[in-house]
Parts: sequence; structure tokens; C-alpha cells
Amino acid sequence: MIALAATLLFLGFCAVMGFPSLASAGGDNDSVMRLVQVRDLLAGQAWFDLTQYRMGSEGGLPMHWSRLVDLPIALLIASAEMLTGDARLAEEIASVVWPVGLFGMSLYLILKAARTLGGEWGVLPAAVIGALALYFLGIFKPAGLDHHNLQLTLALATLLFLMRVHSFGPGAALAGLCAAGMLAVGMETVPYVAVAGACVAVLFLLGGRAEARIARDFGAAFALVSAILFPATIPMASWFAAQCDAFSLPQASIAMLGGCGLALAASLPVLAATRARRAAALAVLAAALAALVLLAFPQCLADPYVALDGRLRSYWLDKISEAQSAYDLLLNNRAKMFGSYVTPLIALGVLAWGMVRRGPSYQAIIVAAFLSAAVLVSFWQVRGTYFSLPFAVIPLSSLVGTARRRAHETNSARRQLAMAAAWIVSLNMIWQFAAASVGVAASAEAKDGKEGKALQCYANSDYARVATLPRSTVLAVSNLGPALLRNTHHRVLAGSYHRNLDGNLATLDAFTGPLEASREIVRANDIGLVAFCRGNSETGFLAESAPEGLLARLAAGDAPDWLEIVPESKGEPLEVYRVLPGS
Repeated sequence: MIALAATLLFLGFCAVMGFPSLASAGGDNDSVMRLVQVRDLLAGQAWFDLTQYRMGSEGGLPMHWSRLVDLPIALLIASAEMLTGDARLAEEIASVVWPVGLFGMSLYLILKAARTLGGEWGVLPAAVIGALALYFLGIFKPAGLDHHNLQLTLALATLLFLMRVHSFGPGAALAGLCAAGMLAVGMETVPYVAVAGACVAVLFLLGGRAEARIARDFGAAFALVSAILFPATIPMASWFAAQCDAFSLPQASIAMLGGCGLALAASLPVLAATRARRAAALAVLAAALAALVLLAFPQCLADPYVALDGRLRSYWLDKISEAQSAYDLLLNNRAKMFGSYVTPLIALGVLAWGMVRRGPSYQAIIVAAFLSAAVLVSFWQVRGTYFSLPFAVIPLSSLVGTARRRAHETNSARRQLAMAAAWIVSLNMIWQFAAASVGVAASAEAKDGKEGKALQCYANSDYARVATLPRSTVLAVSNLGPALLRNTHHRVLAGSYHRNLDGNLATLDAFTGPLEASREIVRANDIGLVAFCRGNSETGFLAESAPEGLLARLAAGDAPDWLEIVPESKGEPLEVYRVLPGS
């Protein structure tokens, strides 16, 4: 009921604000692209065909996303359209129900985990701190269709079921199911899947018969669900293709070998009889997994962006906000750094202090393992905070809960101040606001503020003009690609996805290279329209990087003679140029 009340409050707040994220993506290109993928699925594109035919060079862009996320969204849209008879309204209903529903489920899982770790006194703090943390992430806002919110929900479910394996019979099997599910959805969750497996393996090594049953159930469920999801999401023609950035043969084979090996070791008395034998069995399993990776899939140990052209890494990847490191935030956005890293580090300190004072509990060790993995990932890429901030809520709720209990038992000023301090330090938004108030806000954000969010072409209405033009291929910066697909019938060359090497390189060369080379790229790719958004951050960066390039010329109002502006778009946030025939 607490989770439901908080979810309805969140929904009501969005409604009072007019659901602004439905009208403007605010730069969330992945959610926009997800809707495009779902539309294609509903329009008849094959389940196993993940190609985005309207993006990239000829033949389209093979996306690395999972249909497991597309399916429930598509079902929501289809059901809503049956009830309303309005396709656009059905999309809006699904765009609200899906992320807000996941918000409620994630908060419910946080509350259960907080109660398991810290008792009843931690439930109210978990509701407040957890709801604010989930809101702060931004992945649960209406129209948030990206896969990160589903991954977080599955990760929280895995964490909770592992915390309760001794008191909830099916917990181990459900943890294995959720771990396999989040692995199949996307590779961002590999660290948390690995942590879950490691925790169960250590529990099996140090425990007795009950822990052997836990390892057996987790391993069997993890292997079985992975074996089911592999043919359910991968076409037969690609069963033996190794794709390191998506669920495919490497991930499925490792999951099945690891899960089956753990279940077998835990099930056979000859292997599970003594601690020495359990250690030997786990060592053999670890060696087999290492051999499988090193001999069959060594390419998956490399940098996931190793194939990315150096220019794309410099001009595109390094500018993606969720791919920034902690060091990048320290240099450019210290306010966000404080809001993203302080509370997880405090939470780790709370867990460590509790273990020192009271001894390590099983539940605290599980939470510490998941939180530590998320913090380490977040130092590499800030997207790790999608997991570290919610995980941190669990020990922080215990901190505040303990302070509340003591203040209730001894109503003194010191206890009240301690309780207030516990509340304050546990809210990541407080840290960000405090950092911003003392003048360490990001210079990059200040630059964005000069142009204003309204001029960055995030709003769906910005594309109304170009949507009326005859269908063509549009040359635009990668930041605008998904929005052009969502709001128009055109195809685009660029999109902010690492597999779109040819399309992104061609766009980069067209906008920053010599004008004659730009014209050749336009001819070679049959470009009919050029979309120019003056206030977009990518536009400004590329124009500054190449003062003589096409983008800089358009920014200066000096279009080459083979382009003419669509008169109705002049002065609008998104200006559109036609490529003149014969150019």
C-alpha cells in the first residue's frame, strides 16, 4: 500500500505538470527509439528482425536491443488501442503505464529489502528516500521506454530474493529467473548477474544442506531460463553468431554452463559432502567458464567500443552523458557528481560500520556486494548510478530507521538532531542542490542554459514541419535521428548507436569536412533534406570543431548553393533545407 500510494503520488505530480515528457523527450533518445522499434513490431516487422530500416546506410541498422522489452509495451499499446480506438492515445497510455508501473514495482522491492535489512523502522525512510531516488534517476518518467528501468526492477528483484533465500522457499529459483531475465535484456547488468552468481556460490561453499539447495535452485533456474530465452529471442540463423553487445551465444552458453555446473555440484552428494569438495567443484566450474570465454569468445573481453572509429569516440561517445566517468563529472559537472556518488558511498560506509559493530549478516553482505559492484561501474560510466542510487536506499533506510527508533525511545534534542542529520545525508538530491548552491554546477549545463531547452529540438512539435515534406533521407546530427524517426516518415543517416558506424561516420564527414566532400556524401546516400537545429548541443560542438564545415556554414546563415531552406521552417527551432535537384 505504501508503494502504491507513492506511485499514485508520482503519477499525480506528472499529471498536474501536464505530462511534459510525453510532448518532449528531453534528450532521451533511447526511449524515443524504443517506441519506433515497438511501432515497427506492431506494424508487422518480424519478431526476430531487429533491423531499423530507416536509420543508417543502405540496408538499415541492426539494433542490439531485446524484444523482451518491446513485447509488453506493444501489448499495452495494442490493448489500449482496442479500448480507445485511437492509436496515438494508446501510445500515450502505454508510455505512462509502463514506466510508472515499473516505478511502483521497484519501490515495492526496495521497501521489502529495507524491511529485511533494517526492520519496520526502515520502511518509512525507504519509501521517502527510495521514491525520491527513483524520481531523481529520470528513467521512470512517463515516456521512459528505455530498458534501464526494467533492468533495475529485475536487479532489485534478484537482490531481494537473494536476501530472503533462507526464509522464502522459491527465493533462490526466482533470483535465478530474474538474473537470467536481466542478462537477456541487456549487457549493462552483467556485473550484477555475476555478483548474484558469486554470492550463491560462496553461500554454497560455506554453508550446509540448506545452502546446497539454494545453489541448486538458483543455478537450475538461471540455466533453464537462459536456455529458453536464447531460442525465444535469437533467430536460428544467428544461434552460432557471437555478439558481445547483446544476448547471444557467448552469454547464453556461459549462463547455461555456469548454472548447470552450480546446480550439479550442489545436487551430487559426492561433490557437496565436504567444504573441500565444494571448493574443488567450484574451482573446476570456474576454470571451465574461464576456458570457455578465453578459447571461444576472447573478443568479448575487449573494450566494447574497440571497433569504434577514433573520431566517433571523440565527437560522439565521449559526449554521451550516461557514458561519462566520475572523473569527467568531476571536471565538468560537480553538482551531478555529488548527487550521484555521495549517497552510495555513505551507504557503503553504513554497511561497513554495521558489520564492524554487530558482525556481518548475510543480508548486509548481499546488499554490500550489489552496491559495491554498482559503485565501481558508476566510476567507469555514470549509467552505473541507475543501480547504485536505488541499492544505496536499502542501507540508508536502515540508518534513518535506527535514528528514528532511538529518537522515539529517548526523546532528547541530541537524538532528534541525529535523526534529522540521518535524513539529510541520505537524500542524493540534497547533495546535488548543495553542490550547485555553492557554485560547482556544470559549465556544460550553463552552456545549455544559454540556448534554453526549448531550442534543442527535443519537443515532438519541432518536427511538424519536416513531417509534411515528401519522404526522403534526412541528414541531421545523431542527436536528432531517433526523434526524426518517431515524428516523421523519413529515414535518417545518423543515430546515436555504436553499431551505426557507416551512417555516423558519413554524417560526421558531411558536417565537418570540406563542402565538396559534403556534397559527394549527400549524393552517395541519396540525401534529400538537411535538418539543422541551432540550439542542439551536438550542433554547437561540431560547428565549433569545424569552422569551415557545412554545419558551421548553416549556423552562420551561409548555406551552400546546392541547398535551399524550406521557407516555412525559417526561424523555427528545427530548420529544414532541401537538396536542390542535380546537386
